[in-house]
Amino acid sequence: MNGNGQKKILGIVFDFDGTLAELHLDFAEMKRRLNVLAGRYCDLSAVALPRMPALEWIDSLCARMSRVNPEACGDFQKSAHALILDMELEAARRGRLFAFSRTILEELKRAGIQTAIITRNCEQAVRIVFPDLEDHCCGFLSRDHVPQVKPDPDHLLRALRLIAVEPGSALMVGDHPIDIQTGIRAGVMTAGVYSGNASRKDLVESGAHWTARDCCQLVMELKSLDLI
Repeated sequence: MNGNGQKKILGIVFDFDGTLAELHLDFAEMKRRLNVLAGRYCDLSAVALPRMPALEWIDSLCARMSRVNPEACGDFQKSAHALILDMELEAARRGRLFAFSRTILEELKRAGIQTAIITRNCEQAVRIVFPDLEDHCCGFLSRDHVPQVKPDPDHLLRALRLIAVEPGSALMVGDHPIDIQTGIRAGVMTAGVYSGNASRKDLVESGAHWTARDCCQLVMELKSLDLI
């Protein structure tokens, strides 16, 4: 506990793109391309681009496709995931970590804080941007490593087990309401950083316990509150 009776943070799980690294993926363009791809298999002209994320939308499109062209579902799903992978790798080759990311991870390590990264991105893309990840972080789970990605809380809870931190002593940090939703579902404290596409208003309304411009400012705030 700190001087105000608040529980100390013993572990921090970070999102990756937009949180520790520049965000170059154009998710709207990704869904437009998926829509064109799906149209090659069946008539989806009445389908509007959804607010749901791309991975979940692929499942939704497959469900719709199975009713009109069930034999095409497997081929579409394979092609759709290949499309996403190509876009992720292209974005990663243009990406880089934020200037502060390695510094704050090292600072947290010296303070005895366990850290992990979870992401809906693929492992290959993350390692292009952050090849020395293991030197700075105690755990890493991309979508390739888990059966269900965030906002399913299992993604975060698996990371916490990797770094041996209980949910009640953990903080989830991300740049998107999905990250906050994941943390709330897993029973951990949450912080939103508006260094990606979401605004501070979006993050506050999603229920974040703290918000900050970026992870550097967030760590400074948590230190000032004697939480780390």
